[in-house]
Amino acid sequence: MINSADLHPARIPGYDGGPLTYRAGLLDEPLFWLGHLYSCVHSEAAEELLFGADYDAAGEFQQRLWERAEWPAFAVPLGADHRLYVVYRTFADDTGVDYLLHHPDWDEAELLARDDGHFMGPGLSWPELMAAADNAPPGGSTIDPHARLLLLLPAFGDDAVPDDAVGRLAGALRSRTGVEDPEALASAVLEDQGAPGPAHWTTAMPGFSVNNGEYSFRNPANRFALSAERLARVATALAP
Repeated sequence: MINSADLHPARIPGYDGGPLTYRAGLLDEPLFWLGHLYSCVHSEAAEELLFGADYDAAGEFQQRLWERAEWPAFAVPLGADHRLYVVYRTFADDTGVDYLLHHPDWDEAELLARDDGHFMGPGLSWPELMAAADNAPPGGSTIDPHARLLLLLPAFGDDAVPDDAVGRLAGALRSRTGVEDPEALASAVLEDQGAPGPAHWTTAMPGFSVNNGEYSFRNPANRFALSAERLARVATALAP
């Protein structure tokens, strides 16, 4: 049984900011999702599929979210007591969404991706995204698989998605948003794949997943990449 206080800490070790306020109720607001997924669309056509007639309303909703003193946050439990946190960073001059991975035994959380004007990522492959979306430990988060998928989607980038990916994403969009054509939007999103576009994932020695993203913490070639030890523990925590 996962302790709610442990799953929803007021502070995440090693992460500055807050106070964090866990707002699962926001996930029931279709306008929330339009703003959350905005970085996943690149073309005017895809933007129209996402917003439809709700562009202004979605912008107003998102603006109110950024003006909060507290930082809205969401927790996605994984296996072996690992947790993924999605945090809306509401600094007046530095708003953005941070994607962090933590375990109670770690001194500090690992920042996997950052969705803002200086995007960093991707932090998740498609198999890792699916594993996180489908994980439902006893006594864990009340966030359903569709919401978990959409919450983590902006941190994803993978040039090898399976044939059923469009259907899976379309199902989540149909469940949680009011978009008129979930299949067309899902296809556009999976083609664009967020700010950095698709990344190629490989297995590095001694056997953990890395990618070639120019702005990814999980690309060992980047000067800002996580160390080999930290890359290994991240990959282990996220393994499908």
